[in-house]
Amino acid sequence: MDATTGSVLVAFIVVLVSVLARYLDALRRKIDDFRLKVDEDSKRNGGDLVAEVLKAHDVKFVYTLVGGHISPILVGCEKLGIRVVDTRIEATAAFAADATARVSGTVGVCCVTAGPGLTNTVTAIKNAQMAETPLLLLGGAGPSLTQGRGALQDVDQMALFKPLCKFCARVTRVRDIPSIVRQALCAAQSGTPGPVFVEFPLDTLYPYGIVRKEITGPTGSGKSLSQQLVTKYIVHHVNSVFAGAWDAHDFGPMPIQRPFATADEVQRCVQLVKNAKKPVIVIGSQSLLPPTEPDALVNALNGMGIPCFLGGMARGLLGRSSPIHIMQRRRDALKEADVVILAGTVCDFRLSYGRVLSRKSKIIAVNRSKEQLYKNSDMFWKPTVAVNADSGSFLVSLYELLGTSFRCDPSWPAELKSRDQEKESTNVTKAAQPTDKHLNPLKVLMDLDKVMGDNAIMVADGGDFVGSAAYIVRPRGPLRWLDPGAFGTLGVGAGFALGVKLCNPESEVWVIFGDGALGYSMIEFDTFVRHKIGITAVVGNDAGWTQIMRDQVPMFNSKVACELTHNDYEKTAETLGATGFLLDRSCDDKISDVLKSAQKSMNAGKPTLVNVLIGRTDFRDGSISV
Repeated sequence: MDATTGSVLVAFIVVLVSVLARYLDALRRKIDDFRLKVDEDSKRNGGDLVAEVLKAHDVKFVYTLVGGHISPILVGCEKLGIRVVDTRIEATAAFAADATARVSGTVGVCCVTAGPGLTNTVTAIKNAQMAETPLLLLGGAGPSLTQGRGALQDVDQMALFKPLCKFCARVTRVRDIPSIVRQALCAAQSGTPGPVFVEFPLDTLYPYGIVRKEITGPTGSGKSLSQQLVTKYIVHHVNSVFAGAWDAHDFGPMPIQRPFATADEVQRCVQLVKNAKKPVIVIGSQSLLPPTEPDALVNALNGMGIPCFLGGMARGLLGRSSPIHIMQRRRDALKEADVVILAGTVCDFRLSYGRVLSRKSKIIAVNRSKEQLYKNSDMFWKPTVAVNADSGSFLVSLYELLGTSFRCDPSWPAELKSRDQEKESTNVTKAAQPTDKHLNPLKVLMDLDKVMGDNAIMVADGGDFVGSAAYIVRPRGPLRWLDPGAFGTLGVGAGFALGVKLCNPESEVWVIFGDGALGYSMIEFDTFVRHKIGITAVVGNDAGWTQIMRDQVPMFNSKVACELTHNDYEKTAETLGATGFLLDRSCDDKISDVLKSAQKSMNAGKPTLVNVLIGRTDFRDGSISV
C-alpha cells in the first residue's frame, strides 16, 4: 500500500468512526427517551436546574436585562439567593459579568433574552474573549420546534457566538442542563480562559404543562389524520425534552485544566536570568489569573528585584511606589535589556508587534495561549524560550529556582526609576500650566490621585482623558485597575463599575470617563440608583473625541465628527436620582474639595458624577488612536 492510499484509508476510517459515533449517540438518546419517565404533573422547570448549578459553583451575581425567554432562570436564581442584577442594556450586563470574573477569580455570569438581547452583547463578549475573561453567557431562544420557522426573535445564535466563545452548546433536553452548564463553567476557566455560551430554547426552561399547552396549541389534536399525526409528533417531542428531567443530577464543579510550566522549562530560563545584567519583566493580565495569589507573585517579583512594566489587570500589582515598578520610557528599556520576560504579555500593537524588542535580547515568552505565545514571531521577533503555560505560577517557580542568593543588580532598576522621576517632574510642571480654557486635566488627575482612598479601585473608560490617567493616577494594589483590554472597547465603564462594586462593597470605586465614552453608560446611573451602588464617575469633559482629533486635524485639517458639546452631565445624573458635581475654571483652587465631597457622597452609598470641564494640553500629542 503506497502512502497516498494509506492516507485516504485513514481519512475514511476517521470519517466513518465520526459518523458511527453520531448515529450511536442519536440511538442512545432515542432509547433514553423511551426508557426515562416524564413527570407530567411536575411544576419544576429547567431554570431551577440552571440555578442549582450556579449555586453549586458559588456564583453570587447574575447580570441581566429581563426577557420572557429567560424568566425561569432568573426566578430560579432568586429562589436560591443568587442576586439578580438588572441593567438598562444587555451590553452592560455582560461587561458587569466580565468585571466580576476579573476581580473575583471566578466565572462572571450574564443571562439575556433571545435575538436582540443576545446580539446586544456581541461587543462585550468579544471584549471578554480578547481580555481572556471567564464569562458564562446564558441566552434564551424560541421553542426548539419553531426555530427557523419564524418564531419571535429567532436568529442563528450559535453561528454568532461560535467565533467568540471557547464553548457553545444548545440545550435540547431538560435533563442535560446540569451537565452542559457544568461543562461550560469548566471550559471558561480551563486553559486560556474566555467566554462560553449556552442557549436555552424556551421549551427547556418552562414547566411541562405550560410547554405542552403552548406548543400543541389550545385545541389539542386536530380532526384530520394529518393533524392528529402532527400533534402526536409534537407531544412525543415535548415528552423527549422532559424525559428524566428530575432524576438525580451532579451540580458540582468539574476539574479545571490549567497549563503549568515543567521544572525543565523553568530551569532553562534560570541560567538566562542569572547571566543577565539588564533583565526586564513585562507583566500582563494573564499573570493575575488563578491559581496564583497576587501576594505570592508580588513576593517573587520583589525577591528577584527585576524591573517590571505592568499592563492591564497587572497595573497596581506592586503598589503605588515600588522601586522595581517602572512606568515611563518602556521602549527604551526594552531596547537596552539583555533579557526580557514576557509574562502573559502579547506582541501585538501594544508592543509594536514585537518591533520594540531588541534582536540582541534573550526573550523568554510565557503564555497560556499558544497562538498568543508566538504572535508575530514570524515577522519581528523570536522567543529564545517559549513556555506554553500559566505565567503567574511560572514567575513564582522561577524565583524559587533562582534561590535567595539571586537578586538583580539594584543599579539597573534605579537607572530606569530615575527616568520615571524625570518624566513625572515634567508632568508636574505641565499640570501647573493653565490651559486655554477650563481646567488642566493633568492637575485634575493629580488631585484625584491624592484624594482616592487606599482601598480605591479604578475603572477606565475613554480615550484621551483615560490615556492621561494611565500615567498620572496610581492603582492602589493588585486587581484595582480595570480597563477594557486589547479590544479597546468604549462603553465598559458602567458595567465594570457595577461588577467591581458588588464584589468589593467596602472599596471606593472611581470610574474615569471620557465624555465620549460616558454616552454609552449614562443611563446606567438609573441602575446604580435602583441597586444602591455607590460609585463616583469623574468625567473629563472636553466636548470632543479628542484622541481621534489629535491625529485627524493635522493629517486632514478637519474636525468632522469629532466635536461634542459641553453637556451638563451632572444634571443628567441628578435627573436619574444620582448626585452631581460640576468642576470648571472657577473651581481651580477647589478641585480636591469637590472631589472629597463626591467621595463622601459615594461612601454614603450614593451614585455620584463629577462633570469636569477640561482644556487641552500637549501631554498626549503623538498618541496613536488606530
